[in-house]
Amino acid sequence: MRRIVVAVTGASGVIYGLRLLESLRRINDVEVHLVVSKSASKVLQHELGLSISELAKLAHRAYNDDELDAPIASGSFNFQAMSIVPCSMKTLAAIAHGYTSNLITRAADVALKERRRLILLIREAPYSLIHIRNMELVTQAGAIVMPASPPFYGKPKTIDDLINAVVGRVMALMGIDNDLYPVWGS
Repeated sequence: MRRIVVAVTGASGVIYGLRLLESLRRINDVEVHLVVSKSASKVLQHELGLSISELAKLAHRAYNDDELDAPIASGSFNFQAMSIVPCSMKTLAAIAHGYTSNLITRAADVALKERRRLILLIREAPYSLIHIRNMELVTQAGAIVMPASPPFYGKPKTIDDLINAVVGRVMALMGIDNDLYPVWGS
């Protein structure tokens, strides 16, 4: 069983987190561990009309963001990859500077120190120099920074096509095969 950690923060674009959870849930050998920030709960309600408990139903295990004794807070708990979808600039800054004040940033810190895949789907535009420098720091530490920028070579026809393309790319970066988006040249 491959363990995957998914975190959802308070940036706009929580639909990406929802779609990732829905997609991972359909894969038999993937066990999903979920953390949703307090800010994300407000965005979830505003953008999708969902609560954290509804989102948690898509995970095998869900944790509160203040649950620093959760298994995912320890390097001895082996997980394949972690994805923060979407990743707020606040969370990016905390990870970039090793500020592990909640379970999301602590699990991200574990991913970096254990040299596991960490994908940050950032949702902000435009970027300030501070954002860019924080992206540089996390990249140097081993994370993958991915803007929520869908490709258009697959000729998307719906918003779902655009969301699937971004989420499919996140899954590919985590090492999980999927058919959510057309691969260039196929």
